[in-house]
This record gives sequence, C-alpha cells and structure tokens, in this order.
Amino acid sequence: MRIGRPRFENLKRRLLGLSAAALVLPVAAGIAGTAVAGAAPAAHRAPSGGYEEVSVPSSMGPIKVQIQWAKRGGGAALYLLDGMRARDDKNGWSFETNAFEQYANDNVTLVMPVGGESSFYSDWIASSNFNGQDITYKWETFLTEELPDYLATRGVSRTNNGVIGLSMGGSAALTLAAYHRDQFKFAGSLSGYLNISAPGMREALRIAMLDAGRFNIDAMWGPPWSKGWLRNDPFVFAPKLEGLSLYVAASSGLPGQFDHPSKFIDYYNTSNAMALEALSLVNSRAFQVRMKTLGVDATYSFPSTGTHSWPYWSNELFKARPQILDALNAW
Repeated sequence: MRIGRPRFENLKRRLLGLSAAALVLPVAAGIAGTAVAGAAPAAHRAPSGGYEEVSVPSSMGPIKVQIQWAKRGGGAALYLLDGMRARDDKNGWSFETNAFEQYANDNVTLVMPVGGESSFYSDWIASSNFNGQDITYKWETFLTEELPDYLATRGVSRTNNGVIGLSMGGSAALTLAAYHRDQFKFAGSLSGYLNISAPGMREALRIAMLDAGRFNIDAMWGPPWSKGWLRNDPFVFAPKLEGLSLYVAASSGLPGQFDHPSKFIDYYNTSNAMALEALSLVNSRAFQVRMKTLGVDATYSFPSTGTHSWPYWSNELFKARPQILDALNAW
C-alpha cells in the first residue's frame, strides 16, 4: 500500500486472497531531503508563491511539512496525503509527481505533511509495541488542529481546505473530511481502500502494516471488533460525506501507459501493483454503490488500465484539479 514505484463470486475471492499477500510487498523508493525548521511567523497573509519547508510543533514532536504557497496569496489549501510507506524525509507527492508544477499558477497552497508510515493519518489509541515505537500517533489531531493553527499564522484559512490522498491516504482523506466538515470542502481518494470492513480486508491490512514498519494494527483502532474500525471505514461513514465535493479514482489493475517492465524486479513490482489496484477498484466500486443508494454525489474515475503506482496518481491529481479549484474558489 505505500506506495511506490511501479506498484467479482470467484473473482472477488481471488482478488481478496491475493491482496493479503500483495499488500505486504513494497513497491516504493524515493529520494532524501533536508527539513528546514521554522517557527510560526506573525504574518496573517499567505506568501505569494514559492516553496518552503517548515517544522510544525505537535504532540508527536516536530513534524516537517513541505509547502508551496498559493500563487497570489490566497487562503485556500490542499493537503496531499502519502501512502503506507510514507517516508520521514519527504512526502511522496513532492518527488514522485509533478504536483508542484500542476498547481504552480493556482491560488491554492499545497500542504504536504511528512511522515506517518502505516498511520492511516489517525489518532492511535497506543504506540505500536511490535516495533518499539516511542510515540503514539496523533495524526488526525495534527492535521485538524495543530497544523491548521500554524497555517493560520501564515494566512491560510481554517475552513477553505481540500484533502486528497493515495492508497492509505485515500481512505484517510475521506475520514478527515467526514469528521471535520468545518475544515474541508473537498476530499479525494486515489486508489484508496474504501470498504475496509469487507471480508479479508482487516486481515490484509494487518499483514501490510506488519510489513511496513512492523506496526501493530491493534494499537491503531483496537482489535478488529472495535468501534474504531467502523469509525474509519468510508463505506460505513458514507452518509457523513453528503454535500462535500468528492473525487474517487481507481484503475483496473491492468498495465497501462506507465508500465514498462524490463527486468525481473520490474515484473515483480508491476504484478504487485496490479493486485493492489484491482483490490482498490473492488473497494471503490463498492463505495460507489453505497453512495448511490444514499443519493450522495461524487465524481468517479475508473480508467480501463493503470496500476497502483505514482504516475497514475499524478494523472488523477491533474484530472481532479478543476473540481478542487472550483470547490475552494482558488482559480
């Protein structure tokens, strides 16, 4: 599920069975960067354009955030969430895609929090005991309280924001928007897992998080029968999304224009990315049906080809751009 480089009864069972194995396999690589610590300045208008890296205080300690300021100093912001294998040095959107270039001339600030591997951007109930984690994740608090507090000192609105994420970050984006409607006007899921109560999903996520940093999923939402799982399942909380501008995308899992394996490792990663995306499509289609029964509108993008990998998410971010800018009035 993090994400990386090039990554319905019999068929569905086969996909779900395959997912438990596929979810544990890394398909990612990245580049390193250096954080720039910054105390919140006493400004109340966002800088006009430009890039900055800041260190924002939180209950988890200082969190690095990569920021591209709105071109004309507007107050709108778009939060971009990473995947399961989020790195501690840079947000994947900043180096795996051309997100900065896509929105360089738009009046919206791009906000890319760094870190949160296997976190689902949630407030955990405890620290993970399997890997000796010394802090308890409180990402929902950071993204809806501490980070907005900092951004407000830089002229960014507390109420005119969007959030979009991929894979793990896709379901997290919908969760954050559902429970913080005063903050977010737009939410987008790209290849997200939007029906995590479906058969096999909880087991698959448990295995995936053990592989991605040896995280104990019970420390996140509690054991599988806990209410925390239902709170964080988009399929369950779907009614809370009514009236929100929504964008949901997932591809078929069939190799497409950005898949060109030539070596064994390429074929290995591509096959994993195919399985992951096929599972995401099953989840996203189920979510679509759920939303239709509720009469809740959303924009859906289900390309006939594409795998669980960054070039396709970059494309979807660009496709979602007009809707995002409209929702935030940020042209």
